Amino acid sequence: MSNVSEESLILVVDDTTTNLEIVLEILTNAGFEVATEVNGEKALKQVEARLPDLILLDVMMPKIDGFETCKKLKENAETCDIPVIFMTANSDTDSKIKGLNIGAVDYITKPFHEEELLARIKTHLQLRNLTKTLENRVAQRTAALSKVLKDLQESQIQLVQTEKMSALGQLVAGVAHEINNPVGFIHGNLGHASVYFQAMAKLIELYQQHYPHPVAEIQEEIAAMDLQHILSDLPNLISSMKEGVQRIRNISTSLRNFSRADSDRKVYCNIHDGIDSTIMILKHRLKASEHRPNIEVIKNYGNIPELECFSGQLNQVFMNILANAIDALEESNLGCSYIEIERNPNQICIQTSLTEDKNHVLIRIKDNGVGMSPEVQQKIFDHLFTTKPVGQGTGLGLSIARQIVVEKHGGTMEVNSSPEQGSEFIIKLPI
Repeated sequence: MSNVSEESLILVVDDTTTNLEIVLEILTNAGFEVATEVNGEKALKQVEARLPDLILLDVMMPKIDGFETCKKLKENAETCDIPVIFMTANSDTDSKIKGLNIGAVDYITKPFHEEELLARIKTHLQLRNLTKTLENRVAQRTAALSKVLKDLQESQIQLVQTEKMSALGQLVAGVAHEINNPVGFIHGNLGHASVYFQAMAKLIELYQQHYPHPVAEIQEEIAAMDLQHILSDLPNLISSMKEGVQRIRNISTSLRNFSRADSDRKVYCNIHDGIDSTIMILKHRLKASEHRPNIEVIKNYGNIPELECFSGQLNQVFMNILANAIDALEESNLGCSYIEIERNPNQICIQTSLTEDKNHVLIRIKDNGVGMSPEVQQKIFDHLFTTKPVGQGTGLGLSIARQIVVEKHGGTMEVNSSPEQGSEFIIKLPI
């Protein structure tokens, strides 16, 4: 252990000048830095100016005695750990017990014995240094353990989420593949049905040209079935069925794109395809209901290159941000009539562009929903933070989204928002 006298400041408080001079000489010769005061009040002010490493405190002093001075030192969080040694001519046990109960670490009895005085001071300074060193080590160890715990929690969350997304991705991809077979069959047959109908319609037209006046029974059947309406409407029915089947095929493609299993390496992909797939999957939440019109999705895509990325994970980011935007819009609609919402329609604007240096892609997703307070903005990316009611939000979505953007792709993710002004998420990804 280093010499305890090195850079150790000792404050000596005694109203007797002779005692101060004796102690000052002993301590100075031993290599200590010494400050002196003649009463408790001045001592407390001296301590405020500079914290000593140890205090030698006379018990009997005018105005504020040693016991009262020690009490005030122990009540102050900044000075409570400074060791206090009482100096007294009174060696009775009650006085010593009182001082020790107040918080003193030791007693020195006048007249002083130089070797005893120095031994006691050095002992308590060594104990003080040991305590400080131990406190620092505990603080460092606690900080290190806290960081390890936080890293472990984040890794665990990411692992669980990755496994969940992987399992869900395989399931969705499998379902999409199974859907494709019957949908493809229907789509192909609708084409044949259209051709067959056109042929039969032509045949009926020829019959009507050559036999304009069929027998009464046929005329009655034509009137009953409204043949002209069937001939004009059936192409529209087949066309709408084709459109419906095509929509199912698009949804199936979107599901496969969205849940594409990521390998252990990045692949080049079109960001716009990922956004479009996510919008397609959320279409049921965007369309009009009896309470509100459609949520308008305004896309302003720039000319950006394909990015080397984990496409499935990025789609998860888009899904989370867009789903939160829809939640914010629905919250903003509370208490508003259909007409009021129609006047100020719900909108989600998605813009992609290159940064000026052409080295990054910017993806901006903005809604005109309820917005966020500054306090909420500071916490939205925090692990387990959610503004949703119990059972509706996990507090993991945006935390994982930012982790995917920052840690997996080396990008940044920020938010601009204010109450009643909507929210804008800005994702920046390196090319």
